[in-house]
Amino acid sequence: MNRRDALKNTALLGGTAALSTSLLGLLQSCQTQARLDWEPQFLSTEQAQLVSSLVDTILPTTDTPGGLDVNVDVFIDLVFHKMYDETGQKQVVAEMEAFDERCKTKFDKVFADLDAEQKKSILQEAEANSPKGGRGVWGMTVEQTEAVGFYRSLKSMAVWGYCSSEEIGKNVLNYDPIPGPYQGCVPLSDVGKVYSL
Repeated sequence: MNRRDALKNTALLGGTAALSTSLLGLLQSCQTQARLDWEPQFLSTEQAQLVSSLVDTILPTTDTPGGLDVNVDVFIDLVFHKMYDETGQKQVVAEMEAFDERCKTKFDKVFADLDAEQKKSILQEAEANSPKGGRGVWGMTVEQTEAVGFYRSLKSMAVWGYCSSEEIGKNVLNYDPIPGPYQGCVPLSDVGKVYSL
């Protein structure tokens, strides 16, 4: 390794250390990880297959990259590993097992082994039976409801991770790191794509 590479690596390590406690730091670390080399940090192999299968069903590859293309499943595993306390980790494992048990009861297979129509049926059922969560204003909950549960929590995390990924932010959503002047009244047809960060 030459001196220039060593300096670059040192700078990268310093930047990574500054972001290590944030979810965005976790997401960015997932972007460079090869799919075949991914080993779950928290999830078991079966649980990782469930999460990957759910992510692929919720955010499939179309004319834009899917959730697995931007490593959303790796991101979710890291969130469970680094951001959940022991009680939260036990709860999410129990909820994953319960989700797969519902699939076995209905189709005699775990979610990852279901065909596309069966997965659609399970997700429609989960969507209909999941609490919606409390409404919030400026990040503060103004209406208390029951916990949203595994499915809706994972779906929300998957969509957030997907929309926050570098690939989607730069190549699918409009990416404008330094916005231009304020334009208060613009026709919606002129807006085009939704803006990312």
